[in-house]
Amino acid sequence: MTNDWLQPRACTAAVLVTVAAVKGSVPREPGAKMLVRAGDFAGTIGGGHLEHRALDIARTMLQLGEARRFERFPLGPSLGQCCGGVAWLAFERMEAEQVDILRTRRQQDTWRLVALDGAGEWTLLDEAGRHLAGAVTTPALAAQGGTRVVEDEGGRRWLLDAIPAPRDHLMLFGAGHVGAAIVRALAPLPCRVTWVDERDDLFPSDVPANVTVEATDIPEALVEKAAPGSSFLVMTHSHALDLRLCHAILSRSRGDSCTEWFGLIGSSTKRSQFEARLRERGIDAARIDDMVCPVGMPGIAGKAPAVIAASVAAQLLSVWEAARHPEEQPELS
Repeated sequence: MTNDWLQPRACTAAVLVTVAAVKGSVPREPGAKMLVRAGDFAGTIGGGHLEHRALDIARTMLQLGEARRFERFPLGPSLGQCCGGVAWLAFERMEAEQVDILRTRRQQDTWRLVALDGAGEWTLLDEAGRHLAGAVTTPALAAQGGTRVVEDEGGRRWLLDAIPAPRDHLMLFGAGHVGAAIVRALAPLPCRVTWVDERDDLFPSDVPANVTVEATDIPEALVEKAAPGSSFLVMTHSHALDLRLCHAILSRSRGDSCTEWFGLIGSSTKRSQFEARLRERGIDAARIDDMVCPVGMPGIAGKAPAVIAASVAAQLLSVWEAARHPEEQPELS
């Protein structure tokens, strides 16, 4: 899930709309959000008539100074949608303090606890359930699982809302045209990117919020420090550096993690050359088989940076989805 509703904007009055609960077929999952201002909005709860109705409600709340609503929406003929399910939406006037804290915690899990009944109260909690900001009189509720509606002992309803940090991490080596295009393609997606190159002057002055720049002459050291389950994509300006990075990545101890993905930009000829050189350096054949080269989705042959970036982004999303939901992957015969 992306947190695109947290993109920096001018500090203006806004209503946060959250999919609090669902039943049956609906456009978006619990936790999907959009932040609505008088003249624009960020994020999405799935589009269509449900989103248009939510926008109208949120802007009416802004006009009236209303603080909160919690409404049920059957997704049938009355909304002009054929999903057939039901969505419950929470509407709340969003305080700048809350948004500012959540923006600074993009790389950390955060929980919001918001009163749906009674006095307007909210609390922010860290990943361990410790208080960060807001009211401290809220009930103790387990911060685990996903976004949902819960009740306290007195029957009062609360929105327990997960704001997760991106789980997927790409270490991208190379700040050339293709590397820059891949960074742009991944900018709105739920992932973190560590962008590595020794040429500091190639990095743009502004990078997306999910990108960390690393200008270093020893990129292999970053490979060694990368967390288990990281993905690696090598596309530097030097074949010699590419080979060093390939060796470092394939030499990593995978431990219990089988989710690491490694891609190397290049042709089948480059792959054959690198396979031979990696074998000479003692890399096991099974590990070399893990190297994906060429990269990108099958059937997309374009060489323009934007085309390669779109293809690689789709490939990474496929890999990350498969790692999160292995039970849903088809069995190989």
